[in-house]
Amino acid sequence: MGSIFRFKQFEVDQGNCAMKINTDGVIIGAMAYQEGAARILDVGSGTGVITLMLAQRHPEALVDAVEIDEEAYIQATYNFRQSIFADRLRSINSDFRDFHPEVSYDLIVSNPPFYTKSLHNPDPRKKLAKHADFLFFEALLDFVALHLSVHGEFHCILPIGLAEEVVALMLPKRNLYLQRIINISSYPDADPIRSLLAIGKRTGEVGYDTLIIYERRAEHTEEYKNLLKPYFLAF
Repeated sequence: MGSIFRFKQFEVDQGNCAMKINTDGVIIGAMAYQEGAARILDVGSGTGVITLMLAQRHPEALVDAVEIDEEAYIQATYNFRQSIFADRLRSINSDFRDFHPEVSYDLIVSNPPFYTKSLHNPDPRKKLAKHADFLFFEALLDFVALHLSVHGEFHCILPIGLAEEVVALMLPKRNLYLQRIINISSYPDADPIRSLLAIGKRTGEVGYDTLIIYERRAEHTEEYKNLLKPYFLAF
């Protein structure tokens, strides 16, 4: 019973997933938006929660979800079939590096593993879900450069330091450009802990913004509540 997470327009059973629903995931699921997007891809879909949030926000879009872990793929497929968006969702059990779509995507979204330069988790499924080295991000950005539409965007959420390395070292050699960056802090007086990057193929002025999650301990900011209000029953 405790494995079911209920949202306003859908439910997510996460009982068989190594990576559960988390703050990073729901933030990027709520923030990622591309006006007029017809095709969307969630890379590393896990439970499918981000895919479902994207389908809710983009009511005309077809949304694909690629997931390497078979149990997570089965769980996400079940969650998709139980949703009101079922006819617009497609679940794919594959490493994204072995996925060769015949279409371009207007929006690609990923809440990727980012425990680079850290100890691996001894649980093999959690290790796979949480750990990635820089070759992973090189491959992910190669995929984005190949399959993102000309006016599309790739959104991902990363720790601050890793986000800076991605922007400075990995984007230039792929002709990808930062469109917007949102720095996320837990509290008003705290340093940012995450960056949400919007990356595309167009050059231009970069937009900067911030998001603060908590006003004080156990009390979310109005900004955070407004962001998640379309999805969370509690808001």
